[in-house]
Amino acid sequence: MDLEITEGQVHGLVGPNGAGKTTLLGLLLGLAQADGGELEILGSPVRRTLALPDGVAGFVDGPGLYPSLTARQNLAALARLRGEGSGGIADALEQVGLTDVADDRVRGFSLGMRQRLGLAAALLTRPRLLVLDEPANGLDPIGTRHVHRVLTRLAAHGTAVVLSSHRMDDLAALCSEVTLLATGRVVFSGPISELAADADELDYRLRTSDAVVARRVATETPGVRVLPDDELLQRQDADALLVRVSVQALDELVARLVGAGVGVRELAPVVAPLEAAFLALTAKAPMKDEEL
Repeated sequence: MDLEITEGQVHGLVGPNGAGKTTLLGLLLGLAQADGGELEILGSPVRRTLALPDGVAGFVDGPGLYPSLTARQNLAALARLRGEGSGGIADALEQVGLTDVADDRVRGFSLGMRQRLGLAAALLTRPRLLVLDEPANGLDPIGTRHVHRVLTRLAAHGTAVVLSSHRMDDLAALCSEVTLLATGRVVFSGPISELAADADELDYRLRTSDAVVARRVATETPGVRVLPDDELLQRQDADALLVRVSVQALDELVARLVGAGVGVRELAPVVAPLEAAFLALTAKAPMKDEEL
């Protein structure tokens, strides 16, 4: 694989289980050694030594924390291990929304709170490269908002952020570019909008003011296919239709519905465009020799 990540960019790393995401993150954090190739971080070549490169912070497989210590004590201990002062601890806790539980022992923290504390620990070093593995794992909406705000602010100030996630909504909200891995190879790397556009057709949930007329219009629109009724969908909303349509035909469908006097109340993809592209590209990826 060949990958370049620039300053001030939030770069997503996605792929099915076993694609090589954790291995790559481990290389960036000095937790693994490469058998070959070249790795340069922040302008300096990385030798084959297991050490955290200067200017890099993050975690893989969850942050390492001391459960018997409080959140504040954990950060203080990490600061001492790194030979740093404790001046930034309060600010780091505030950024991730843990000020109110700063003096609670970590053993009582939820998974999402531990994830946020791990991010706070990374912030103490003021990293130029932040590497995160599933940072939104276990987060509630409030915690997710805190993490998104922190990562967006870091990128705005020039920090490069690399994050691996299976949550396509997080990637779509945060990342300017993504790299898709499959069986250790790069299947796609580039702007997230370009990846999402690779999905030729998507399934949409269409809810209108007149389901009968909407069905007729959709059936008569070129490039639009009305899918069989989904029982769960029908129980939720009797006015909804499922249609499979390309982006070009979608515009024509909306225009025809409006022209027929039908109000469009909801038009949303059943599967997000990014997820649809992910599924399509990984399905096309070549298998390893042992899988043939």
